[in-house]
Amino acid sequence: MSFKLEKAILVNIEFSSQNQVPSEESLEELERLTDTYGAQVLAKLSQKRPRPDLRYFIGPGKLEELKALKAAHNANLVIFDNELLPSQNRNLEEYLELRVMDRTALILDIFGKHAKSREGKVQVELAQLEYELPRLAGKWTHLHRQRGGIGLREVGEKQIELDKRMIRRKISLLKKDIEKLKRDRHFRREKRKKSHFPLVAIVGYTNSGKSTLLNLLTNAGILTKDKLFATLDPTTRKLNLGMGKAVLLTDTVGFIQKLPHQLVAAFAATLEEVTEADFLLHVVDASHPYFEDQIDAVYNVLEELKCIKKPIITVFNKIDKLGGNINKEILKKYKPAVGISALKNEGITDLVQQLLQQPLVASLTY
Repeated sequence: MSFKLEKAILVNIEFSSQNQVPSEESLEELERLTDTYGAQVLAKLSQKRPRPDLRYFIGPGKLEELKALKAAHNANLVIFDNELLPSQNRNLEEYLELRVMDRTALILDIFGKHAKSREGKVQVELAQLEYELPRLAGKWTHLHRQRGGIGLREVGEKQIELDKRMIRRKISLLKKDIEKLKRDRHFRREKRKKSHFPLVAIVGYTNSGKSTLLNLLTNAGILTKDKLFATLDPTTRKLNLGMGKAVLLTDTVGFIQKLPHQLVAAFAATLEEVTEADFLLHVVDASHPYFEDQIDAVYNVLEELKCIKKPIITVFNKIDKLGGNINKEILKKYKPAVGISALKNEGITDLVQQLLQQPLVASLTY
């Protein structure tokens, strides 16, 4: 069976009424997400508007421009960098005669492909079903669009109700499954606590180098790729710091701008590793041109998880791309902070010293 490569056009709408990430930065990230998803980006389209168009999200002029781009590039997919209403998604697909995804659907699909553990798969499936539920109405409109007739419309409406009931039942079962997994994780966490070692959660923007750092410090053997969301499942390893002191390090799922609420909710059990941690290592890609926007995005998720007041050591990674140095004013701004290169094994002694200075670690006695 031959594989048909999806050829995508990316669309970003910047609203003057919102404080949001600049279009260029957001589209660059969307392109990386699309690459991770496995589609080829052929063109990008941006527009500034005071508010979204109720019917098509974008204005009529840009809609025609998008249709022309589709014809010129023979595209079969359009990905919006914004979240679309179900009706807007349907209207766009009908008008453009191709598949339309929004940012949330794209991220959910990527998570679905990358989840490896049973827990990760259950959490992603729950998020996907909760996203899909309000969008069912458009799945059956083709019945009365193609042939017309009250009878066919009734068939579609009945099928929608059946599908909704089936999805709601599945959602209920998945939530029960997640609760069981949550209890299992709690049991494992309680066993770890008996070791009396502080629990440290490694958090950060996706692709900031969290897994590379954990591998370097503990030989964890986690898969690392230059892709967004390369790993989703948390891994915990013991890190001996010397002087009879140690911590338990847990790698967590990467964060991102506009992380879909469905994923934050569905991954609550996994993200409990962050909420239960004694303190956090916040890994930042110091070489990224918008690293402070990424820091803000991580802080927003930590705020949602009610973890923002935990002690945080900010770890500016990838300083090898900056000539081996990090701006001292940046280190001062995010104090306590340290510059490292997990890939080149640079600055790790400074990081260990920062860990040893944490009160919970410093107070350990054996």
